[in-house]
Amino acid sequence: MGKKKQIPLRLSQSLYDAIAAWAEDDFRSVNGQIEYLLTECVRQRKKNGKYVPEQLEEHLEMDLESTPAD
Repeated sequence: MGKKKQIPLRLSQSLYDAIAAWAEDDFRSVNGQIEYLLTECVRQRKKNGKYVPEQLEEHLEMDLESTPAD
């Protein structure tokens, strides 16, 4: 594998919290979880021409907005 590119990334607090919880469930770092999710999206895009399944696109914003704040 080649050298990895570092990029700045800005996330809302609710999105970060959701990804951090998911990363913990999957025993990954937040950075590793984001890289994993992006890789899966690229694979899905190559497979069927879409970034994510339509069902996910419809519910993504609602799910993040309903995440309770700690």
